[in-house]
Amino acid sequence: MRLGELAERLGGRPVEGDPGLELRGVASLEDGGPYDLGFVRAARNAEALARSRIGAVIAPPGVATGGRPTIRSGAPNLDLARAARLLAPAPRPAPGVDPRAAVDPGAELHPDASVGPFAVVGARSRIGARSVIHPHATVYPDVRVGADCEIHAHAVLREGTVLGDRVVVQPGAVLGADGFGYEFDEAGRLEKVPQLGIVVVEDDAEIGALAAVDRARFGETRIGRGVKIDDLVMVGHNCRIGEGSAIVAQSGLAGSSVVGRRVFLMAQSGVANQVTLGDGSFVGARGGVVQDLAPGSRVYGFPAVPERTWHRAMVLLYKLPELARRLRRLERRAGLAPGKEEEA
Repeated sequence: MRLGELAERLGGRPVEGDPGLELRGVASLEDGGPYDLGFVRAARNAEALARSRIGAVIAPPGVATGGRPTIRSGAPNLDLARAARLLAPAPRPAPGVDPRAAVDPGAELHPDASVGPFAVVGARSRIGARSVIHPHATVYPDVRVGADCEIHAHAVLREGTVLGDRVVVQPGAVLGADGFGYEFDEAGRLEKVPQLGIVVVEDDAEIGALAAVDRARFGETRIGRGVKIDDLVMVGHNCRIGEGSAIVAQSGLAGSSVVGRRVFLMAQSGVANQVTLGDGSFVGARGGVVQDLAPGSRVYGFPAVPERTWHRAMVLLYKLPELARRLRRLERRAGLAPGKEEEA
């Protein structure tokens, strides 16, 4: 694709230099060649750009690019991502069912869908147009997969799971596993509580590798439109995650917690059961939320506290050794320093 055509397809971005330059891919400034497109974020990238062999760049207005053919953009990283989809689209298998796949005769597959080798599609399941079930993925009975979905290798969609359109499930993720529900019986042993609900994933959501989204005890566990769930995330039974939210790696939501719209949970954060996070909330890395958050809250730490409180506490925390030394000196001067027995 030529530079000028790409700029048009990115929304009519301004072009400096040769619009006829042929581009074949995207790359970093360090690795790119004469037919690659890279991006320059700021003036601090000038040295790397001067050493680079890259053919053209996307750069913000006003950032010098040394005469290199340039597409000007207010969001160069975002436009580079869009350019990557145009210049280097991900390969998609041809429609049809591989003869090594196991597809129940009662399953319904759109003619444009693809099922790879050793994949399994259960009875009464439906696979939508242009959706891909990659090798070794397992789709249980009574599952609904919308159009343009991609279910990667070793992912599992348990019975009753419903996916909207353009949903991506990364390798090894499990949707619809039994929720963690047990009760003590008369003898004090844990007895399993049947998990009778389902998982619903709305359009344009993505579930990361080795993530788990448990089915509801009753009703549904729901992942909203455009939600992005990173690798190794745990979503408990009956949780609801609102549109446009993102949950970063190794985070966990306990059962029946509610995450509002456009909420961000950073890595290794956790939410206690039946807690609600208001729209637009932000939970810092390793934050532990044990009570409801109002919309727009920003919290850190465990138990999670407002951002300002946490920062002040961290400043004091690292001053504690010096404060302790000063306190001991003051105690000695006042004759209040404890004896050895009292210190013990």
